[in-house]
Amino acid sequence: MNQEQVKKTLLEVHPSDEYFSVVFTGKKSRKVDGLYYPDKREILIHNKNMETEDEILYTALHEYAHHLHFTGGGIPVSRRSHTREFWNIFHKLLETAETKGLLKNVFRINPKFVALTQKIKEQYMEKNGTLMQEFGRLLCDALHLCEEYHVSFEDYVDREIGLYRHSAKTLMNVYKKDIDPALGYENMAALSRIRDDEKRHQAEKAFLSGQSPDRVLHMYKNEEPAKDPFMRLEAERSRLKKTISTLQKKLESIEAELHNISAQ
Repeated sequence: MNQEQVKKTLLEVHPSDEYFSVVFTGKKSRKVDGLYYPDKREILIHNKNMETEDEILYTALHEYAHHLHFTGGGIPVSRRSHTREFWNIFHKLLETAETKGLLKNVFRINPKFVALTQKIKEQYMEKNGTLMQEFGRLLCDALHLCEEYHVSFEDYVDREIGLYRHSAKTLMNVYKKDIDPALGYENMAALSRIRDDEKRHQAEKAFLSGQSPDRVLHMYKNEEPAKDPFMRLEAERSRLKKTISTLQKKLESIEAELHNISAQ
């Protein structure tokens, strides 16, 4: 698989009207398998790191996800490249490539991975989910007991159990929403924050079908009002001004201390 074949495959997985190039460096790298340079719209692949075409394509899809994320519209306000939006794009590309038979999912065809996944999900994730759900039920019982004796539930959680109140609230919410413990506690907690019942049920089905957390939570996240680009930049400018002002005051304080010490 050469550079042009990789680019052709990427476009087959997901078409893009935005220009980009794929370059094999012909080198090995101990740090990364690939890079994306947004200013040049260039995907670099250290092809000497890899032994199979699947490895090359997997790396190319990762960097292509960066390209699609960067050119997907909107004004970037975060310096992080691996956001939830990125992982949603990347995982969607992987799913499409696998569905089209362009990439093999070793985790689902290798018997050792299949057996390990089953063991983790059934013996650990599901058991942990069930245990934490029961924990949430007991906390609800504790709340009712506190109400009966007119004492503070928050104080009980803080001082007697030694649990953060936010964690207690999440556990109770997981129990009340009656989410399938097969998902594991972390995913159950994430689903409990989806306010709309229908969306939450759809998200639960998506999890059970094998979708990744970033894909599911991106598709079914709570709707927030779209931010106007101008207002978003205004808010970012205001935040940066406050940060600069705080740092300037801190710098002046340090310089004053240094002056006093040198004058002694």
